[in-house]
Amino acid sequence: MSSTFHGLEVAKRALSTQQAALYTTSHNMSNANTEGYSRQRVNFEQVSTLTGARNTERVNSQIGSGVEAGSVERIRDKFLDVQYRNENSKMGYYESRAEAMSQMESIMNEPSEDGLSKSMDQFWQSLQDLSVNPEDSGARSVVRQRGMAVAETFNYLSGSLEQVRGDLKGQIDVTTTEFNSIVDQINNLNKQIGDVEPHGHVPNDLYDERDRLIDSLSTIANISVKYDDSTGQPSDIAMGKATVTLNGSGDEKGITLVDGLQGTVNHMHVSYDDDNNADNLTFYNPAELSEGQDPATVDGAQPVAASAFGSSGELKALIEMNGYVVENAATGETTVDGYYNKMLGDLDLMAEKFVAEFNTIHNQGENLADDDSYDFFEIGADGRAAATMAVTQDIIDDKDKIAAAAADSGSGDGSNAVLLAEAMNNLDVGLGNKTSVKSFYQSAIGDMGVVSQEAARMANNSSILRQQVEENRSSVSAVSLDEEMTNMIKFQHAYNAAARNMTAIDEMLDRVINNMGLVGR
Repeated sequence: MSSTFHGLEVAKRALSTQQAALYTTSHNMSNANTEGYSRQRVNFEQVSTLTGARNTERVNSQIGSGVEAGSVERIRDKFLDVQYRNENSKMGYYESRAEAMSQMESIMNEPSEDGLSKSMDQFWQSLQDLSVNPEDSGARSVVRQRGMAVAETFNYLSGSLEQVRGDLKGQIDVTTTEFNSIVDQINNLNKQIGDVEPHGHVPNDLYDERDRLIDSLSTIANISVKYDDSTGQPSDIAMGKATVTLNGSGDEKGITLVDGLQGTVNHMHVSYDDDNNADNLTFYNPAELSEGQDPATVDGAQPVAASAFGSSGELKALIEMNGYVVENAATGETTVDGYYNKMLGDLDLMAEKFVAEFNTIHNQGENLADDDSYDFFEIGADGRAAATMAVTQDIIDDKDKIAAAAADSGSGDGSNAVLLAEAMNNLDVGLGNKTSVKSFYQSAIGDMGVVSQEAARMANNSSILRQQVEENRSSVSAVSLDEEMTNMIKFQHAYNAAARNMTAIDEMLDRVINNMGLVGR
């Protein structure tokens, strides 16, 4: 038989439960715009009617004992998290590529009135004008200035591309620091979660922050996550400690970045060659690193060649754009690769072959100053050809040393100037089969345009795919103010009903206690 005050207990539990639901609804609404927040709900549980009394065989029915607030659970779909992080790493990769290629396109500035192609066309036109008036001082001055403009354009393009490469290296270093910081933060959250879960608590806010950090890490590299149960007596809905693994590098199992069971982490260090090309990525335990020690020498360190780093994400794109070292396994010889290195190499080769061809033709001609022959362009002994290309001091000091005439043909002849003008269109200059300087440059610009367009297209596609997954995830986990307002009204009415029930029971007990037994007095 139930207690006289059983109804009060049922009503009290109902009040407490609906109040907890209202508080959770208020918490959801307060965090509607909080990044990474997952909406929460109170799991209502029916209070068991089983009794601990010894003699229950004559009890034919049980009166319900009401409701109680169980666990407060996050609404989250792990499958959508995995999808989101996969698409996030792809988007980080293609967006970084597209941004770097966009910078290259801005520097090359083709086609335009200010690019290298225009400078060379103007130089060609000035040589054509000189061939008509080979003894004209003004025409010679224009050729000299146009030649200096071509050299300066080569210098500018090479210097600007190198500057962006320096910025990309700096971005790699910043991204590496951010990567290591996120790994440490995830590990610290694992430890906090591991301190709370064994007591049966469910730290939802810590879960949200950890998932937010894992999402951020997935932008930098492709990762996978698994969860291990905490010790003690964790709740059935406790997520446990996260173990984060880097995919696409190391052995088939990948490289463990955060070990949830052991509470250890692996940091990443990127090393470079003398020309700032990424050489190796080393993953090591920072707890084993001594001050001033090279991470590559830490016990248990895992080196990954930059050319073999296959974890899709922002970091991989930056390495590919900046440049990286490639080692031939058979010979041990090393070369460099990367999109900026390729464009710089094309400019150097083009400048070298153009200068050689132009100087060869120029030395075969006759000038107005003397009987000697002079180079028109020169390339510095050290550094890149495009970066050090310049008009020789002889030509700068005396424009009459420009060899416009063919040998032994007299000063009024301009046939050598015609040959000089055609230098950039000559096919046999060492740039490939039937490839002139002009067509080689057009091919390089065309390749750049194709790569840039592809990067932009893939960045757009990956952004759309990630947005779709994000919207699906938001439909499950994000806070809907309309839904929360509906829940608030629902719980409010339930609370009012429980309060009204308590009032009715109070009136009943008042009748029993204060008004029974008064007959006959």
